Amino acid sequence: MPIEDRMTVDERRKYLARMKRRYDVADRGERSLLLIEMQQVTDLHLKSLIRLLNASDLSRKARTKQRGGKYGAEVDDAIRVIAESLDYVCAERLTPILPEMANHLGKFGEMRTSPELIARLEQISIATVGRILRRIGQDTYRLPRKGPERVNQVAREIPMGRLPWDEAQPGHFEVDLVHHCGAATVGDYVHTVQMIDVATGWSERAAVLGRSQREMETGFNRIRARLPFPVIQLHFDNGCEFLNNHIIRCWKEASTGLRLMRSRPYQKNDNRFVEQKNATLVRAYLGKTRFDTRQQCDKMNELYDKMWLYYNFFQPVMRLEEKQILPQVNGTYRVKHKYDRAQAPFERLCETNNISEETKERLRAIRDRTNPRQLRKEIYRLLEELFNLTDDKSVVNPNNNVNDNLNVNLNDNVNGYQGYDNGLLGQTRKTTKGGKLLVTLSNE
Repeated sequence: MPIEDRMTVDERRKYLARMKRRYDVADRGERSLLLIEMQQVTDLHLKSLIRLLNASDLSRKARTKQRGGKYGAEVDDAIRVIAESLDYVCAERLTPILPEMANHLGKFGEMRTSPELIARLEQISIATVGRILRRIGQDTYRLPRKGPERVNQVAREIPMGRLPWDEAQPGHFEVDLVHHCGAATVGDYVHTVQMIDVATGWSERAAVLGRSQREMETGFNRIRARLPFPVIQLHFDNGCEFLNNHIIRCWKEASTGLRLMRSRPYQKNDNRFVEQKNATLVRAYLGKTRFDTRQQCDKMNELYDKMWLYYNFFQPVMRLEEKQILPQVNGTYRVKHKYDRAQAPFERLCETNNISEETKERLRAIRDRTNPRQLRKEIYRLLEELFNLTDDKSVVNPNNNVNDNLNVNLNDNVNGYQGYDNGLLGQTRKTTKGGKLLVTLSNE
C-alpha cells in the first residue's frame, strides 16, 4: 500500500484488532496515549475509536438497509432503448457511447432526451450499466456468441504468418469463407465471403453461389465497390478458393502494391479476427441451414447491405491496447489484456488519415440519416424473408411463436448464453444459464 494512501475500512479493523490487545491490559494513562496514537494512524474520531475498542467484536456487520437508486427509471428506460438498438452489447462497449447514441436516437423520435438525462448518462459507470442491463428483462432475442470455427489447413505458395494485433493502419484485412451447406457439402450452395480490417474492425460481407472463379470475383468486386479505403494487405486461410491464380490476379489488378499472406498450417488463430466475426456476424444470424438457390443468395446480399450499415456505423467494438505478462507465485504467467474505449468502426476510421475529408463527410451523412433501431428491425425482417425461401421444414420462422406452452425465461443477461445450439435465428433454442432452462421463441 502506498504511504500516502488512506487506510481502508478492513485495514483499520485489522490494525485496531492488534491494538485492542494492548488497550485491554493498559491502565488509564497508557490508554490515553494509545488512543492518541491510533487516532493519528487511522484518522478516526476519538469517540469512534473508543466505541470500536469497547465492542465485543470488531468484524464488520452486513448492511441491513440497501442504498437507494441514484439514476432512476428515466436512465433505465434510456439504456433499455439504446441496448436494444445495438443488440444488447456488453456494458463495457455500451457505456462510452450512451450520451451520443441517446442524442442520435432522439432525432428519430425513438426516445426523449433532456440535458439532465444526458448528464447522468455521461457520469454513469460501467458497473452500474451492467447491473441495469442484468435487471432489465430482455423481451427480444439476442444473438448468441460462440468461439471461432476451425480454419482450412491447405498449404499454398504464399508467405505464411499473421497480421499483428496492434496494426494501426487501416487496410490490412483478414479474409475467410463461411459455408451454408447444411448437413452435407453436396452440389453448389451459398457461401459468405467476409473481410475484417484489423485496425478499425470494419467488416465486409458478400454472398456467392458456389466457389467458382466468376462467383468469387463477383463477391470481391461487390465488396471493393463500397469499401471507403484502399486495401493494403490480405490475409487468407489456406482455402483453395482464395489461393489460386485467378483470385490473386483479380486482387493485384485492382490494388497496386497489394501484399498477400496466409495462415500457418494447424494455427487457426492466425486468422483470429475474421474467424471470430464468422461466428458473431454470420453463424449467429444464419445458423447452419443450407441455402443453395440464386434467390436465397440475392436475399442474403440484401441482408448484408443492411448489416454493413449496422455493424460499421453503430456497433461499438473494443480494440486490444496493451498486453502485460504477469508472473505468478507458482511459477506460471498470466497475460493481462487492456482494451481501449469502445467505438464504432466508422469512428475509428475517421480518426485516421487514410480517407479524405470528402469521404468522411459522405459516410457521416449516411450515419446521420440512419435510424439504428429501425435498421435492426429491417435486418430481422430480411432474415424472416430469407428463411421463408428455404425448403427445410424444420426451420422455424423467426416471428412465429411456436411451443407457446413452454415456460419461457427472458431474464438473460447481456454477457451471453453459457451454451446454445447452432440452430437458426428465432428457432426454438434450449440453453442453460445458472441452472435455469432458457427457451428462445422469437426475435420480436
